[in-house]
Amino acid sequence: MRDLTNFKGCPAPKPVTLKGRFVTVEPYRRAEHLEALWDGLGGMGINPLLLYFAQDDFSGIDDFANWLETVYTKSGWLTHIFRDNATGKIVGMANYMRADPANGVVEIGGVAHGVEMKRSPLSTEAHYLMAKHVFEDLGYRRYEWKCDNKNEASKTTAARYGFSFEGVFRQHMISKHRNRDTAWFSMIDAEWPMINDAFEAWLSPGNFDAEGNQVRRLQDIRADLEKERLA
Repeated sequence: MRDLTNFKGCPAPKPVTLKGRFVTVEPYRRAEHLEALWDGLGGMGINPLLLYFAQDDFSGIDDFANWLETVYTKSGWLTHIFRDNATGKIVGMANYMRADPANGVVEIGGVAHGVEMKRSPLSTEAHYLMAKHVFEDLGYRRYEWKCDNKNEASKTTAARYGFSFEGVFRQHMISKHRNRDTAWFSMIDAEWPMINDAFEAWLSPGNFDAEGNQVRRLQDIRADLEKERLA
């Protein structure tokens, strides 16, 4: 466990570029990325994709652009886009948000994966890169994932990545004009080395067959590492 006697906080997250084998995480820039991000998230199909986001449905690309600017200027969200290294296409996004540098806590949120990220290593590697940056480059103690408690896909994804479920905050916020219960997940610095090792083992070339299918599930790799640790 980390000795906090001389802990003086962590740097605030800043826009960062993180390059992996499959995907590159880049800071969102409106002039460079807006149209490609809109298209990568399905154009007007973005509204069903972002069903569980708190804001109202978007009327079009300009509305989406204004929302991205508002969450940055008013709430400090740092939007990053995901670029497929093989095709160069923008295929998704996520945000570093609600940063508390004094206590070394930050949340990953505003996550949207376009259709081209499904059933591929892109999403796993993108979130691995973002978590690694938080723990290893910035030295954070806690990394959070929160979602609408009705969003079963998001809860499943959080658990798959190694976040631990902490509970449900009832009527935590108003989302699309209704009460939203929010499921909270986190991973902490003491857990990161094993989570990191599991991500790296899953992402290694040997974990994919000739058709690009995984050989071992990320959850199973992590469970085996935990057994080894306890043996």
